[in-house]
Amino acid sequence: MLEAYQFVCRHPELLGKWVIDHLQISLVAVVISGVLGVTLGIFIAAKGRERLADLVLYFAEIMMTVPSLALFGLLMLLLGRMGLSTIGFLPAVITLIVYGQLPVLRNTYTAIRQVDPAMIEAGKGMGMNARELLFKVKLPLARPVIMAGLRNAMVLIIGIATIAALIGAGGLGVPIFRGLRNARMDLIITGGMAVSVLALLVDGLMALVERWVVPRGLRES
Repeated sequence: MLEAYQFVCRHPELLGKWVIDHLQISLVAVVISGVLGVTLGIFIAAKGRERLADLVLYFAEIMMTVPSLALFGLLMLLLGRMGLSTIGFLPAVITLIVYGQLPVLRNTYTAIRQVDPAMIEAGKGMGMNARELLFKVKLPLARPVIMAGLRNAMVLIIGIATIAALIGAGGLGVPIFRGLRNARMDLIITGGMAVSVLALLVDGLMALVERWVVPRGLRES
C-alpha cells in the first residue's frame, strides 16, 4: 500500500489519464448499452412476443458466459475483415456493450411485464392508446427496476473495462498488466484500488440518480 501511495504521489498525471480513459470507455459503453437494452426490452415485452423474448434473453445470457478475452479476439477478427480498427477504443466499447446488455435488457423486460394489469386496464378505460400506455403507465411504474439494471450494468462495465488495456484501449488495466509483467506491486495495487474505488463511487452516484428519478412511493413499494 505504501509503495502504491508513493507511486501516485510521484505520478498523479498518469493515474489521472488512466482514470479518464477508463471512464470514457465505460460511459460510452453504458450509454449505448442502456439505450439498446431498454429499447429492445420494451420491444420484446409486448404481448405476443414471448418466444422472441425467451430467445433474446437466452442469447444475452449466453454472451455473458463468453470469456472477455475470447470475445475481444472474435471482435478483432470480425472488425479486421470489415476494414475497421482491431485494437483500441472500438473493439473495447463493443465488447462492453455486449456485456452490459443482460442486466438492462432483463430488468426492462421483467419490469414491464410485471406492471399491474389493472393499471393498464385503467389507462385503456381513460382512452389511452398503446403509445400513451407505454410512456404514461408502463415505463413510469417500471422505472425503479430499469434503473437498478442500469446501475448493475455500469458497475459491471467498469470492472470488465480493465481487460480493455490488453488491446490498447487504455484505462486502469494498464498499471495492473504492466505491474504483472514487471513484478511491480505498486502498479498492481494502484490499478486494482483505483478500479475498486471508481466502481464504488459510480455505484453510489447511480444510487443517488435512482433516488432522484424514481418517485418515493415507487421506491417504498
